[in-house]
Amino acid sequence: MKIAIVILNWNGKKLLEQFLPSVVNFSSNEADIYVADNASSDNSISFIKEFYPSVKIVKNKVNGGYAKGYNDALKEIKADVYCLLNSDVEVTKNWLKPIIEVFNRDKNTAIIQPKMLDFKDKSKFEYAGAAGGYVDLFGYPYCRGRVFNHLENDENQFNDETDIFWASGACLFIRSKVYHQLGGLDEDYFAHQEEIDLCWRTHNIGYNIKYVGSSSVYHVGGATLQETNPQKTFLNFRNSLLNIVKNVPKKWFLFVVFSRLILDGIAGIKFMIELRPIHTWAIVKAHFSFYKNFFKFLGKRKKLSKKQDYYIHTSIVWQYFVLGIKKFKNLK
Repeated sequence: MKIAIVILNWNGKKLLEQFLPSVVNFSSNEADIYVADNASSDNSISFIKEFYPSVKIVKNKVNGGYAKGYNDALKEIKADVYCLLNSDVEVTKNWLKPIIEVFNRDKNTAIIQPKMLDFKDKSKFEYAGAAGGYVDLFGYPYCRGRVFNHLENDENQFNDETDIFWASGACLFIRSKVYHQLGGLDEDYFAHQEEIDLCWRTHNIGYNIKYVGSSSVYHVGGATLQETNPQKTFLNFRNSLLNIVKNVPKKWFLFVVFSRLILDGIAGIKFMIELRPIHTWAIVKAHFSFYKNFFKFLGKRKKLSKKQDYYIHTSIVWQYFVLGIKKFKNLK
């Protein structure tokens, strides 16, 4: 099995200096390592050439964000499995072996995520993927080990191997044939939650997605856009709505869309009460962008032959904010 680890980079020399060594040290025997550069203006490329000549470089012509960046780069890379790896991820010794074993054993598994811990506090799960992701009835993403902003301590409670609904784009392994069959990531997302759409579409064509807890990585998170950045709020709210239009089964469609518009309005009021009006405005802009793209995404929806059922918990908003449930195991 030929593995290609592909790190997307944009003006990230400092991140490459810090995190590329672990990838090279713990992956070179089992995988080819690539840096896909999104038209950086810093000296990232010269740094790689000088200090890591074994790392292959793919130069994208423009900075098209996460989705287009990977789509452009992966057209140039031949492998059986791609690992989409953020530049702010530290990998661990033997992290690839359990992943490869599952791919070899289960031919219907198309995507795998390892355990994702917080680089800044390695005793905790990391926000972006934790121990594998799910989506509730209203399209809100959450993870084993992370519900909204509550991060659980890693106490070996998620050292298992299990089916999940989505894998984090910070470290996502995918069979290349499936990636290209699906047409890659949806470039209209630019960044944030496009991996959830990719996973949803993977389910729609009959493949499984797994979490493998015997493989661990440490993710900084927010290295590109901090949690306090309103652009991140904009992308998360808009792209979550686009996921709903594109993928939610017909029986739930109208109910979920209208419910989300109301719930997003409540979120905007919450930001106002917290004296963060710039995030309220980001939600307003997200909704305008959503309305602008609504019919375009309805067209994409029609091209999907099947809409996979998707939720195991009805409303994490209710359980988290009203009932005060913070841990995954306590969700009803």
